[in-house]
Amino acid sequence: MNGTQPRRRFVSGALALLAGGWFARRATAAAPAEQVIEVTARRFFYRPNEITVKAGAPVVLKITSVDFFHGFSVPDLKLRADLPPGEVTTVRFTAPKQKGEIKFLCDNFCGDGHEEMHGRFIVSA
Repeated sequence: MNGTQPRRRFVSGALALLAGGWFARRATAAAPAEQVIEVTARRFFYRPNEITVKAGAPVVLKITSVDFFHGFSVPDLKLRADLPPGEVTTVRFTAPKQKGEIKFLCDNFCGDGHEEMHGRFIVSA
């Protein structure tokens, strides 16, 4: 065995590690960052009630109900969550790829103003 064989193994191993790191960075750079949005639910509104999200991007809602056991529903995306008072409820989804508007609403009757407790996502490019 000559002295060049161990060196070849070292060089080929180092190249494989470098190439693997480059591919990992490329894959990470291509993934869009999560858009984290804090939402408050209170009789009879959501704040904010208009939320702009990027088309095709991952979205994380951190929803806190301050006064009642509200519900959160996005029928067009088949999303639903219970919102126990005083707790943060996390809802994750990927925004649709097409621009437009998507409505969300409270689906747990919370009093005389319940029908007004709604909002919308604006999906932008």
